[in-house]
Amino acid sequence: MPSFNQSIFHLAVFFLTGIPGLETYHAWISIPFCCLYAIAISRNGMVLLVIISESSLHEPMYYFLSMLSFSDLGLCLFTVTMLGIFWFNAREISFDACTGEMFFIHGFTLMESSVLLAMAFDRFIAIRNPLRYTIILTNSRIIKVGFAIFIREITAVVPLLLLLKHLSFCHSHGLHHSYCFHPDVMKLSCTDTKINSALGLAIVISTAGLDSVLILLSYVLIIHSVLSIASPEERKKAFSTCVSHISAVAIFYIPMISLSLVHRFGKHAPPLVHTLIANVYLLIPPVMNPIIYSLNTKQIRKAMLKIFLSKLI
Repeated sequence: MPSFNQSIFHLAVFFLTGIPGLETYHAWISIPFCCLYAIAISRNGMVLLVIISESSLHEPMYYFLSMLSFSDLGLCLFTVTMLGIFWFNAREISFDACTGEMFFIHGFTLMESSVLLAMAFDRFIAIRNPLRYTIILTNSRIIKVGFAIFIREITAVVPLLLLLKHLSFCHSHGLHHSYCFHPDVMKLSCTDTKINSALGLAIVISTAGLDSVLILLSYVLIIHSVLSIASPEERKKAFSTCVSHISAVAIFYIPMISLSLVHRFGKHAPPLVHTLIANVYLLIPPVMNPIIYSLNTKQIRKAMLKIFLSKLI
């Protein structure tokens, strides 16, 4: 039996899904996907370049923003191969390649969740103790936060993927998405996946679930701090510094929760629903985050304009 299971494991090949029912239009569908990838990669790359090159942006808020852009950029670069499905119908993916893709997708997703929590804490400190802001969030502490986020990502994702190696895949190998997603791959196994499912749920609750609760708590404290400010103008100014972060939290968690609900309770939902929500979850945050911060943050806009004008001259 062990040798039989191992042979099944080594022969495991999965088949990714494009847009169900619209296979004949994949070449045309690839155009908006290419545009989204181009916007996400160029915009996040620009934000990183601006923050690194502009000394006036070497502040805690922008360091966290650079981490957010890095996670979005990494997510796009390691999933851009999904365009091969639309261009060349390259749907086949080996187990090892699928595991590698899952590592980066789930890793960068958890990283983004952690960074959004750190940014919520950053906004709370900036509003509650503006005079001690740079004293509390020193460069060394920000480096420690970044290192803690990296360790958290590794310790959460690696055990989840190692458990997949003990599964056998002897049923249909057709995935519901254009990329490898852990719950989707796990469902194809013909062996018991209770441990995998329990660990996956525990990791989601202890990472993104906990982060969302702490972000909500941070904003309760932020609102309490803002309401204690006497001047209405100062209140408005304080709230305006949180608009970009609230938008980033919304466009990250809403697709994530929707995808989780579809996987757990939408077994009878049309395949197109699974695919569309999965693609929104993957592409919309990396596309929208740099646009939101570019529009709502004056310092980012000025720095981008400065770099653009220097290139023209």
